[in-house]
Amino acid sequence: MTSAVELTTRRQRWLWGTVVTAMVTVTYLVILAADDRWFYTDDTESGAVPNWIFLGRILRTGQFPSLVPEQWMAGNYPVEGQGGLWNPPQMLVNLISPSVDNMVLLATGVKWAFSVLLALGVYRICLEYGARAPWAAVAGAAVPFTGFALFFDQATWVTALTGSAWVAQAWASSLRYLRGRSGPLPAFVFLYLAISVGYVFPALVAGILTGCLVIGERIHRRSWRPSLKLAIVAACAAAGGLITYLPGVLSSSVTWRSDQGFQNDNFLTAPWSDTLNSGIPSALPAIEAWFGEVQPFPVTYIAWFAVPALAFVDWKAVHRSVRSLAGALIFLAAMLIATAGPSVMGPLRWPARLLPMFALAALVVVCVLVSRHGTLRNLPARAGAAATLVLVMTLRSGSSSPEFMNRHVLWAAAVLLVGALVLWTARHAGEWVVTTILLLSALPVVYFQVASTTPHPLAWDLPARQSVAKANFPDRPGTTLQLGDRTLVLSWTANPEGVYRSLVFGNFAKSLDETYVNAYTPIGFEEFAFHLCMRHDGSSCADAFAAAFATEPSTGRTYVDLMLVDRVVLQRRQYPDADSEPAPPGWRWVQSPPGSADAVDAVILERIDGPISGRNGRISFTEGVTATSVVEDYATSRVRVDSADGGRVVFARLNWPGYTVTLDGRPLEARSVDEMFLAVDIPAGTEAGDLVVRWTPPGQGIGFVGLGLGIAGAAVMELLYLRDRRKTRKEHAEEAQARVAAATG
Repeated sequence: MTSAVELTTRRQRWLWGTVVTAMVTVTYLVILAADDRWFYTDDTESGAVPNWIFLGRILRTGQFPSLVPEQWMAGNYPVEGQGGLWNPPQMLVNLISPSVDNMVLLATGVKWAFSVLLALGVYRICLEYGARAPWAAVAGAAVPFTGFALFFDQATWVTALTGSAWVAQAWASSLRYLRGRSGPLPAFVFLYLAISVGYVFPALVAGILTGCLVIGERIHRRSWRPSLKLAIVAACAAAGGLITYLPGVLSSSVTWRSDQGFQNDNFLTAPWSDTLNSGIPSALPAIEAWFGEVQPFPVTYIAWFAVPALAFVDWKAVHRSVRSLAGALIFLAAMLIATAGPSVMGPLRWPARLLPMFALAALVVVCVLVSRHGTLRNLPARAGAAATLVLVMTLRSGSSSPEFMNRHVLWAAAVLLVGALVLWTARHAGEWVVTTILLLSALPVVYFQVASTTPHPLAWDLPARQSVAKANFPDRPGTTLQLGDRTLVLSWTANPEGVYRSLVFGNFAKSLDETYVNAYTPIGFEEFAFHLCMRHDGSSCADAFAAAFATEPSTGRTYVDLMLVDRVVLQRRQYPDADSEPAPPGWRWVQSPPGSADAVDAVILERIDGPISGRNGRISFTEGVTATSVVEDYATSRVRVDSADGGRVVFARLNWPGYTVTLDGRPLEARSVDEMFLAVDIPAGTEAGDLVVRWTPPGQGIGFVGLGLGIAGAAVMELLYLRDRRKTRKEHAEEAQARVAAATG
């Protein structure tokens, strides 16, 4: 039977876990009160949410998302990775998304769910390290709203938030497995989910975390056996993750991530000294980014109490916990080192992205230490040490942003005042009152931080509703190429009633269910992007117009012909006099109604003979070959070909790694035109040949094998765990029976 103490502990855990969920929910409401679009900002509105909607539409047709050739900038979804194609929760989000008209609500709801998951993961970690439930709740409720997480992961980089949630849960479950309180399956599942998000940083952190826990548990237990078992489970999860990352790795040779090497331009690197202002809510750290050398928001903030609380730890007693906390301490040190750079390490860049992981580890360590070794003995000296730490944080905050020194001093005074209230409460009331004050004190801090930064400097202000966006935007059937630069958009026109009624940037076209060449991509097909000087957000330079209508030498066709583009939309601010010149041969200028959004913001070219996309599949050029499309889907072109003397067929497809070509079942070599377009040489004497061009993500076969082996390995480890647990229980039962027999004679 369960003892009364165990039952009480279990009830307390559930109670404070509910408190964590409630605090995350209330904090979200506070943020929404300051800015109702906070969770629909920058990459979320321009990249992630439209991707969810588009991938959801594909899933609803019964197809699995793969390659969409007409989305030239970002149509290779297995290589893009961040669609989470092999991550079941993310695929569920994708499946639901097309049905949610309000995209702000969609983004907010998804982020709230993952914030709760993150907070509960941190709560579980603290409990596993021996913290009492109220202190574990303080850490859990604080982590989702630490500085970098609040201003980047919560507001814009949703895949980072998602990955952090799975990493936190993986940490807790891995620790339980290491210490014999759970089987390996939860650790495997959460590690796999962290890896398969498709965002490389959570996958990297999951690996570093596992290594830290493996070493830490060896220090704690003085045995390699538990650590070895976790390493095997983590290897199984990594094998399962191959299917997510192999396509990107094996396609990197054609992307702009192919050869970046190691660089340090200090962009988004976090100097260690900035951790000294992690307790001042107004501190603006000296971190180089898009806004200059000082950030406009407190991205290094952790929690106002995190640093002063160290003064109230009985450090003489801490040695009793150091060994059990070894994994967490090693991970904390690893994240501190990693955030400092270098700024580019091959495909990895901007190490300040790891600040949320540093904050998570710091709050875990602080709250566990305070819970296990907090003391009020020698209070005056400890209070003086805490005040000194606050002073140091204030001075450090003033050194990076002296123009806000008055604000820093006011916040320092607030920290001292609330800290004094907490100390008085700790002496005269119960622990739950102290932790409740700490939980509630986060609300005004978050409100101030958001309200003083709204609207978010990275906000695009895209339409909030799918229906409104579609109703305001003209129907543009076929494939459209837009040439324009988002930096030329006037700030007061960047809204649903302004340029977004005529121009698209990022993945906005996917929300509209329109087919555009332009899209948001973190990888890019290098030759194509270079030719049209197209950037990650779909913007292009002024020379792109000439490049698009230039003649490709080997075919004698223009690039827009080879791409089967039906329409070209030019941003009027980039091409103010374009329609005063004659249209290119075969094209005409479209006269938009006076006063319409198109007339104000866009200049439009359309083909005189109407759309050409889809007329003959994706065949864009033939030479010495008669080619007729038979079957077309995203990944496959099946064509009937005839060629007496031999020739070639060029397709409106980028020549991504992964294409295979057969003619009547015999393999042919896929070739490139101008290192971009997929082409096939047809041998002489071909009559009614069956040409099949098929794309499969490179490495997918190995990925499937890895996924199968990973699942099988995790299942074997679970069976071994269950066997050992039954054996242990049997031994304990036999020992108990023997004691009873001995006692009764």
